[in-house]
Amino acid sequence: MIEEKIVIGEDTRYPLNGILTLPDGVSENIPAVILVQGSGSTDMDSKISAIKPFKDIAEGLARRGIATIRYDKRTKTYGRKLIKEIKNLTVWDESIEDAIFAATMLRADPRIGKIFIFGHSQGGMLAPRIDAEGGNFDGLIIAAGSTRTLRVILKDQTDELLERYRGPIKWLASKQIKAIFDKFTKLDTLNVEESKDLKMMGGTTGYYFKDMEAHQPDAYLQDFPKPIFVLQGEKDFQVKVDKDFEGFREIMEGNPNATLKVYPGLNHVFTNSYQHGTLKDYKVPGHVDEGLLDDVSAWIHTVDEKVAPEGSDRVAAIDER
Repeated sequence: MIEEKIVIGEDTRYPLNGILTLPDGVSENIPAVILVQGSGSTDMDSKISAIKPFKDIAEGLARRGIATIRYDKRTKTYGRKLIKEIKNLTVWDESIEDAIFAATMLRADPRIGKIFIFGHSQGGMLAPRIDAEGGNFDGLIIAAGSTRTLRVILKDQTDELLERYRGPIKWLASKQIKAIFDKFTKLDTLNVEESKDLKMMGGTTGYYFKDMEAHQPDAYLQDFPKPIFVLQGEKDFQVKVDKDFEGFREIMEGNPNATLKVYPGLNHVFTNSYQHGTLKDYKVPGHVDEGLLDDVSAWIHTVDEKVAPEGSDRVAAIDER
């Protein structure tokens, strides 16, 4: 493979370091994938403890004839500066604009053919919006995403976290969590402009959540006309198969362009789960599952033929008239 250093948004206020990874020996019409991270301030490898899932995906797809772009997240590079300069930060400032910059860069590269997005976790939630607001991709890959609101996911995650605590630690954590969700309750009483003055977590305001909830994935995915591949690990404890993956299944029911697959034994970042059911899972060195990479590459290479990866749950077309 070939790795080229790039800068996303080079002439903007927030340029980001990145890498364009290309398969060796291919010079034209290469399919390419833009990798979009989940929540948090993550680097271009989407590193979490001992695992670098985006690095694995970039190298794995290059071995299978597919290019990728990955880059440091804007909040990783600029952090406090970004929050200070943008009072009402939204996912547009955090993720969407840079993904569109990456798509524009790929379209200007004569070596590149079809362009796809691989959105992971919150990046998967945003993928349909990124496509609609300027990404204009040839297909979407939603990996460990969700159709639920961010606040509902956070509530589930914190409730499960509390179950693991005991004694004074549980009491203190309960108090802190209650303070956060009291703000969400207040947010429901505020209009958009008023939400901009409600301080939330991580330097955001209520507008961050109002904006996300006004652009939920289901608003874009009804009768979605492009090929879409939704995938999730069975052992994912951050988003859930029965709540999140099934949400996509319900929305995509009857869409012949949709492919869905659950991967047994894999966690939120698609490495083997050691059944810790906590972030400890990521402290065990591992790599993104090769079978998943086979499926993603096969789907990309055959997307025009709409051939589903073997063993996937392909949503059937249903004529209800």
